[in-house]
Amino acid sequence: MNALRGSIGRRGLLAGLGSVAVTAACAQAPQPVAVRWSSGTAQPALVAPAGAVDCHHHIYDQSYPINAASALRPPDATVADYRQLQQRLRLHRHVVVQPSTYGTNNQGIMDALAAFGDEARGIAVCDTSVTDAELDRMDKAGVRGLRFITSIPGGVPIDMLEPLSARVAELGWHVQLVMAGDEIAARREMLARLRSPVVFDHMGHIPQPQGVDHPGFAVIRAMLERGRTWVKLSGAYIDSKVGPPGYADIAPLAQALVAHAPERLVWGSDWPHPTKPVNDKPDDAALFDLLSVWAPDERVRHAILVGNPATLYGFPV
Repeated sequence: MNALRGSIGRRGLLAGLGSVAVTAACAQAPQPVAVRWSSGTAQPALVAPAGAVDCHHHIYDQSYPINAASALRPPDATVADYRQLQQRLRLHRHVVVQPSTYGTNNQGIMDALAAFGDEARGIAVCDTSVTDAELDRMDKAGVRGLRFITSIPGGVPIDMLEPLSARVAELGWHVQLVMAGDEIAARREMLARLRSPVVFDHMGHIPQPQGVDHPGFAVIRAMLERGRTWVKLSGAYIDSKVGPPGYADIAPLAQALVAHAPERLVWGSDWPHPTKPVNDKPDDAALFDLLSVWAPDERVRHAILVGNPATLYGFPV
């Protein structure tokens, strides 16, 4: 690890560090909390530091128009439901991500951002017909990036990625990619041309058992080296072949990312876990506790949960 990553003095590794001891000292005894679309009721053993951010969750509401091209149609998961998850995980800040279910109709996340207030940021889905005025409106509401979905039906055409990346770069936004590891490897040249920062959902959907030996991981690693690239430590259950509680086959991938670029990682719950059946939802407390295995250094975890999201999404520090 080079001097930049070895130095805990970097902004992303230090932002808000002084609150760690205060948070630990003031943490209340864990209480059982039942949450819709999450198994278990126990709170995580890991105590979230003040300012910690869940950088990936969704809101679903059948009152919004459905994208006919989408495949995922989960039941409602509301702002009130997510408030219960916040209580269980002891997290205040978060990022609402537009799901494929609603395509480019972003009214759901706009309404959610209005309901949550300044504690939340948003990620939208747009095609090239979006006006500058609409991008500006979303920016004022707290949107900080555009999501491009290619691994499941419902996204906009991939040929819109480059022109939209150029447009949102002027706003200080990023593009967030839901892209399979094989496609990441195949599109390495296009990804290198993008003008905005890039965020990979769910650890880049690197398939198992190849893991760190997959060519898609090599592309992500090279992009992390060049800067302006981030990875979400989220969705461990999506590509795991081993499964809960520890998703042990995902650990080497997550640990390699932590070792390589701790200042470029954020964490997300992926609640309400739309790729999982309603009777087989993961335990969100257990998913949060995986951070203790993937990033055993408390200072690095603090960066992943607090400092890095503050940099990426513009949360105050």
